[in-house]
Amino acid sequence: MKKKKYSITITFIWVGFIGAISFMEAWLKFRAPGIDTALGLGIGQLVFSALNKVEITSAIVILVLSVASKEKNSLRLQGLFYTAVAILVLQSAWLLPALDERANLIREGVVLGKSKLHLWYVLVEIIKITCLILFGFRSFKYLNKNKQ
Repeated sequence: MKKKKYSITITFIWVGFIGAISFMEAWLKFRAPGIDTALGLGIGQLVFSALNKVEITSAIVILVLSVASKEKNSLRLQGLFYTAVAILVLQSAWLLPALDERANLIREGVVLGKSKLHLWYVLVEIIKITCLILFGFRSFKYLNKNKQ
């Protein structure tokens, strides 16, 4: 039971990181005085790289705790978590590198056409955070149900 509590805590810390960075910092930095596109993109690359490392660490810790607890979670709970992990893998392997490459070109002064990469990132980020929130709340409900 204790491992499940840690897993739930880490899940909501993960949700907090996503909320603070993806849905707040990402667009606020461009409104700060003196921040041009190149500087904003550089800051974004640094911050999203750090967020990605925190997310990967969170996912690994939750997986380890899940295996160590030897509890059988419902398939629905596992499905929510594994959907979030699949999105994280997609972001880590494809979206973030593609966005980094694009940001580097823009910072070098290359004029690029429109891209849907950022829109894809936001879309899967919304799906991922929704899965994590549902996973966290349902895990908490599952924990309390099995406590009685």
